[in-house]
Amino acid sequence: MKKFLGLGAAALAVLVSAAPAAHAKTFTEIKFGVDPTYPPFESTTPSGDFTGFDIDLGRAICSTLHVKCVFVQQGFDGIIPALEARKFDAILSSMTVTPQRAQQIDFSSEMYNEPTSLIAKKGSGLVPTAASLKGKTVGVESGTIQESYANAYWKPAGVNVVSYPGQDQVYADLLSGRLDASLQDSVEADYGFLKTPKGTDYQLAGNVTYDPKDVLGSYIAIGIRKDEPALKAKIDYAIAKIIKNGTYKKIEAKYFNFSVY
Repeated sequence: MKKFLGLGAAALAVLVSAAPAAHAKTFTEIKFGVDPTYPPFESTTPSGDFTGFDIDLGRAICSTLHVKCVFVQQGFDGIIPALEARKFDAILSSMTVTPQRAQQIDFSSEMYNEPTSLIAKKGSGLVPTAASLKGKTVGVESGTIQESYANAYWKPAGVNVVSYPGQDQVYADLLSGRLDASLQDSVEADYGFLKTPKGTDYQLAGNVTYDPKDVLGSYIAIGIRKDEPALKAKIDYAIAKIIKNGTYKKIEAKYFNFSVY
């Protein structure tokens, strides 16, 4: 996985020490838009509380900035329009930075990174290529880079691509046999499905490597409106701070036994 930020130690130290200026816009809370269908990054408990890696990172960011943290549920396919409509202040929902998205909104510094992978039934022989999947049905979550990728490269080659409002619905149809495979982030696939009882008969069929149009983008970050530079500066400051003081590593260890950045 790609290493975090690409900042040198000196640059990181400057970012952490340079707290947002006192005269900057005052924030008393940050509302994060979340699509809670993507464990272990974001989901809801039986009681309706938000939980997951992203949620804990969001709370750590808010704690660092001494502001209230609010999570607003939003389907991923409408999450950027909802941000632009000011339904919430920022997107904290495993969103990958892509050239297309960067034209619409700004992004924080890097949160983490993971490849895109195919899940298929054990013994199916399927791999994440158009040739292998021709005539097969692949499920993707609406609004994701995986949907864009499958529609750009696989659909024209004869792959039936089906979009769903949430990742949990993709898995439901995979289990029912309506889908031959699903395409999503690798860590979510592993921890959110394959390591659960439901995923016993399935496996990671490989990571996507072919992407000449850069549809899959780069790293995962927090989405912020372009007219909120003060909020972006505060979030970047908080991300750097929780990395430097070890909070990020503690949260990471709660969910993963490897580095996600």
